[in-house]
Amino acid sequence: MKAQFSRIVIRLLASVVGLAAWWLLYRNLAAIAAWLSYTISGLERGTHLGAAVEFFLYEAPKVLMLLLLVVFGVGVVRTFFTPERTRRLLAGRRESVGNVLAALLGTVTPFCSCSAVPLFIGFVTAGVPLGVTLSFLISAPMVNEVALVLLFGMFGWKVAGLYLGTGLAVAILSGWTLGRLRLERHVEPWVYENMAGSPGESGGDEGTAMSWSGRAQAGVTAVREIVGRVWPFVLLGIAVGAGIHGYVPENFMASIMGRDAWWSVPLAVLIGVPMYGNAAGIIPVVQALLGKGAALGTVLAFMMAVIGLSLPEAIILRQVLKPRLIATFFGVVAGGILLVGYLFNFLL
Repeated sequence: MKAQFSRIVIRLLASVVGLAAWWLLYRNLAAIAAWLSYTISGLERGTHLGAAVEFFLYEAPKVLMLLLLVVFGVGVVRTFFTPERTRRLLAGRRESVGNVLAALLGTVTPFCSCSAVPLFIGFVTAGVPLGVTLSFLISAPMVNEVALVLLFGMFGWKVAGLYLGTGLAVAILSGWTLGRLRLERHVEPWVYENMAGSPGESGGDEGTAMSWSGRAQAGVTAVREIVGRVWPFVLLGIAVGAGIHGYVPENFMASIMGRDAWWSVPLAVLIGVPMYGNAAGIIPVVQALLGKGAALGTVLAFMMAVIGLSLPEAIILRQVLKPRLIATFFGVVAGGILLVGYLFNFLL
């Protein structure tokens, strides 16, 4: 008994030290990326190449670190909830309520579109309806407290409130619509195979009887199976995003989005979708574009497209979803963003 207690204490201490080291590294990624880009590599600040390299050296470890932590955590949590138990928990609620709850959950999670994918995978493999998981996948990057605070500080409560309301509406309605289309057959088979064979998910109440050692092993297994499959595509997606981030000129986009024409909003969405960024990073760009004369609704549609839909996200999602479902997902969400852009331009 004493030896077992000692092992538990050692594992807890190791976990605390490991999490502290993870958090310390995560908090300093921006400084490390800048140091590697400009001090070690000798690149000049303000250059296209320097911006692209710094972006990649910051985003790549950030996304991979989040990927490891989230997938491990989801793997542990999944040992408590078998697919059957999850379905029973959701059985008493309408799916539309699930879309609302998933969208609200997304607003308080600090994930960009790529970082939200691991949790999306965890939801699918836990048996949560596909439409509900897609509401989370849309809401997590598109609507968050950082963007809300920044918008409030720059533009006031009216713009911030409209952003929050319309962003949630896009996530809820898009997820609900996609759920009605019954596209589960367009999820890659390995996702559901992973669900069927995951530790603690064989049925009944076996998950609740596992030891913490077994749960930790389930987390490690999830990391090995999921991260081991998708990490090359994560790096490829971020590399594409870094190139666009470093080399796409702001003046060009401002001139396009500043035109008073019906096609400015869809064009802004088309320009934004291939890009990659998070809300905190793109809002200063939004402010700069507005300062150059771009229309508010057009710029916010561009912002939502950048943080809610991105080419890197599509590349990562391809390991989970088939092309038809990815195209449908992007089409439905882009349609919602278009409505938001036109609404802002009409009201403000």
